Amino acid sequence: MFYRDTWVEVDLDRIAHNVSSIKRHSGYQQLFAVVKANAYGHGDVEVARAALEAGATHLSVAFLDEALKLRRSIKNVPILVMGPIRPSDAAVAADNQIDVTAHTLDWIQQIAGYQGATLNVHLKMDSGMHRIGMSSATELQEACRLLQLNRSVKLTGIFTHFATADCDADYYQQQLANVDEMTATIDMSQFELVHESNSAALLHHSQQPHTNCGRLGIAMYGLAPGDVFDMPVELQQAMSLHSRITQVKTLKKGEKLGYGVTFEASEDTRIGTIAIGYADGWLRYHQNRPVQINGNTFKVVGRVCMDQCMVTIDDSVKVGDRVDLLNDQCTIDMAANDLNTINYEIVCSISDRIPRVYKHGGQVVGERNDRFR
Repeated sequence: MFYRDTWVEVDLDRIAHNVSSIKRHSGYQQLFAVVKANAYGHGDVEVARAALEAGATHLSVAFLDEALKLRRSIKNVPILVMGPIRPSDAAVAADNQIDVTAHTLDWIQQIAGYQGATLNVHLKMDSGMHRIGMSSATELQEACRLLQLNRSVKLTGIFTHFATADCDADYYQQQLANVDEMTATIDMSQFELVHESNSAALLHHSQQPHTNCGRLGIAMYGLAPGDVFDMPVELQQAMSLHSRITQVKTLKKGEKLGYGVTFEASEDTRIGTIAIGYADGWLRYHQNRPVQINGNTFKVVGRVCMDQCMVTIDDSVKVGDRVDLLNDQCTIDMAANDLNTINYEIVCSISDRIPRVYKHGGQVVGERNDRFR
């Protein structure tokens, strides 16, 4: 239950459609559902469950805290933390059956004395992203040797991340060549999981040598990882954003509104106030962008406030009317294009002040209100 007239709707059927379609297209039998950053703003537990039911076999997140939160609700499913964890937290991960990433030899040396529940470790290769990971065959060989010395550690996987799978085929091929060079002297059969493909690679490229798994991120949410290639499968946007009109008034010609009075009525103009603002992730950059009310399109005017914003309306709009800020007509990709950013940033910016409502078969099947519960 929530008490404000602003909410996100997440269509779990669309999540399932995207997962099953991309898994079938990729040919991988094993697939990570990437649910970091609260499932890109959609809700980690709810999306994870829908993805697993649709064919995902593993989950992955960025930080140990995210993994621990998931583990409280989802048991007996492998969860990988793709970012570094503190060596001192290895026991916490192992006790909760959470896989971790070894990204440097120094990190591996720091867990050399670890003893306890089995710690599943994935090696991270830096094949050209130059963010984290080991970048030479010598490092990887030494990493394998050191980890195999510890009976409390299980060398479970190896992975890398592509920087340009959506836009630069030459650099993508260079990363593949780098992986080949780094792993030429390593027995790849020792790893249960070899995963390299992100969403762009799953959609745009064939399986890489030795891989048996992929990682599905942004495309799981129905959002394209890039706009330079045709989609081989239909993606369905899972998130929509809604609010309601809380007040209606008329500005007379020449009257101004909002902080900085950046909007002046050129004629008598009907104005509706909406209960959403930049503290909710509806950023000031949305000024002059479209929203829909009763199937008609109107424009945000004046500066977006912290908790509210205003739109021009006509006489058909009244207090309580639903406002669609993001939907299948005012899409997330359109917002990203208008704001000169990427669709990832639009969805990840939606604050946890806004409740999430989950739908399956067109019916509400759950609600989530993290900030105030």
